[in-house]
Amino acid sequence: MRKPALRTGVRWKISIAIAGVGALVAMTLSLVVHNAARVSMLDNARDVQMDRVLLAQRWYEQSKNKDPRFNTKINDPAVPKDLQKLVRQGRRGSYVHEPAEGPPEIWAAVPLSNGDVLSLHSQFAGRSATIIQALDRALIIGSVSVVFGGCALGVLIGGSLSRRLRKAAAAAGNVAQGNTDVRVRDAIGGVVRDETDELARAVDALTDALNARIEAERRVTADIAHELRTPVTGLLTAAELLPPGRPAELVRDRAQAMRTLVEDVLEVARLDSASERAELQEIALGEFVARRVSVLASDAVVYVVHESYVSTDPRRLERILGNLLANAAKHGKQPVEVTVEGRVVRVRDHGPGFPEELLAEGPSRFRTGASDRAGQGHGLGLTIAEGQARVLGARLTFRNANAAPEGATAQDGAGGAVAVLWLPEHAPTNTGSFAVLSPADGDGGGDRRQRQRQRRS
Repeated sequence: MRKPALRTGVRWKISIAIAGVGALVAMTLSLVVHNAARVSMLDNARDVQMDRVLLAQRWYEQSKNKDPRFNTKINDPAVPKDLQKLVRQGRRGSYVHEPAEGPPEIWAAVPLSNGDVLSLHSQFAGRSATIIQALDRALIIGSVSVVFGGCALGVLIGGSLSRRLRKAAAAAGNVAQGNTDVRVRDAIGGVVRDETDELARAVDALTDALNARIEAERRVTADIAHELRTPVTGLLTAAELLPPGRPAELVRDRAQAMRTLVEDVLEVARLDSASERAELQEIALGEFVARRVSVLASDAVVYVVHESYVSTDPRRLERILGNLLANAAKHGKQPVEVTVEGRVVRVRDHGPGFPEELLAEGPSRFRTGASDRAGQGHGLGLTIAEGQARVLGARLTFRNANAAPEGATAQDGAGGAVAVLWLPEHAPTNTGSFAVLSPADGDGGGDRRQRQRQRRS
């Protein structure tokens, strides 16, 4: 079971990190400053207390009436035991007592010549406490300012880094979609050089290497297919000269299949080179599809839900329709339905549907999804259809219709493979433009389509 992942942006991660470090440093420094100031002021208070008790001692010993002054006391029983022990040894000293509640208490005591103890007691309050409180407020305000300043700095730094990374990701996504002219380094821009530039250069170098390899493979494939055209044509011509019979039919059939394969491989190589250009014409899409389907697959049913005029290449559009219908005839079941609705063309059969690999990864060359390869084609039909759609600036999508319930038949309208061609709103200006169409393609409306104007090819 996968654990849910918490996604956060780089901007906020850096902000939290800087704010956390700032808060830790500010708290540490505040505690150090607070304790140092408090200890210093307590030491100063003890010195003042000691000066006062010494002054009282001199006054007491020089006075005749032996009356303690300056709030001092003789043999005060409240004197802390540690201080009493020190004075009994004939030494003078001061002591700070910190009760659980309230301000600290400052004690100072000296021994008298007659053996008594003269002590002075006061609380650490007044001006000293006010200074400590003001210092604490200043430290708190400074710490909060540091934390918010760190957050702002983190947002600023992280935002810049996040924008560069997002631009790099968007550019890499464009490269993955086939726009190999895009350069990540140019996309992120900026004057400051950091690790994102190294990443961009590495991605650009990888893109160049992959493009070079793909181009080399394309040239090799095209060269091999081109070199095979002549011997395959000669083989087909020689097969026509064989005497009539079953062996001659088998030879001609295999030779024709080889010739079709060579032509398809050459077409795929031309499409991969991105040098193909559409020859645009204004056509009525529904009428065109109905007319061509009647030739390509006479048993298919055409539904024109909504007629529209499009600017496209009729030859390439016919090629796409032919490949989709051929795929439906080979791997699907009757009836095969072609629906035209505006600029959208759907080709649906009522067979087992597309393989999961095709739905997840798209058409793959030389993979048909059939266990029996004998006489089942070479798996380039959908690849060519997808490539021709790119030349038209269209998009070709594949999905499976809802599975048929138990006991249902094909005529019940459930199950099957659905190929959808989304023609662009505007004519393509170059190879690889994308259709401006909504990707939504629901299964609802099947009954509504059948109630629309129906034309049987």
